[in-house]
Amino acid sequence: MARVLGAAVLASLLLVAATALAIWWTARQDSRPQSDAIVVLGSAQYNGVPSSIFEARLEHALSLHEAGVAPVIVTVGGKAAGDAFTEAEAGRDYLAAAGIPTEALLAVPEGVDTLESIRVVSDAFAERGWSSAVLVTDPWHAMRAERMAADAGLSAQSSPTRQGPAVQTRVTQFRYILRETAAYLLYRATGESVAGAPGIG
Repeated sequence: MARVLGAAVLASLLLVAATALAIWWTARQDSRPQSDAIVVLGSAQYNGVPSSIFEARLEHALSLHEAGVAPVIVTVGGKAAGDAFTEAEAGRDYLAAAGIPTEALLAVPEGVDTLESIRVVSDAFAERGWSSAVLVTDPWHAMRAERMAADAGLSAQSSPTRQGPAVQTRVTQFRYILRETAAYLLYRATGESVAGAPGIG
């Protein structure tokens, strides 16, 4: 009995370690294939002004668009009770102010977490006959976002940000990897997302 329990504990530890390593490895990749659209996953906004985490994602999407990765940038994300703006609207307006033409922007103002956001983006893609996307999010969030996108029927790769609060210090990076490991394993086990801090929901 003790051996069985010990083997189960060891297997669990190996699974957690392998998942954390995969998250770290995916975070270091930067895929920029020609795609139908660049999808910026939402984060907090304050009265229409993107938070520093969200701004870092938007700035990265700008650079991808300027590099010709995709003709359209999609912003996604709903709003909390009492908010005047959705994350998608705040992101769209930020990009418009930066010079992206209106016809190259699509706001999908729904989604309270990553899974719901990916699903509404998948619906928007289907309506337009699109199938391929480059996902812009924080490095540690990239693997779970890619997995959810694949499960939603999208051909998606990630181009994570390299700036912003999520990558400032090694302590911050370690904390995000731990949280993402738990969130990824929970999603794979249950098919559900985790609403919470930016990059975790």
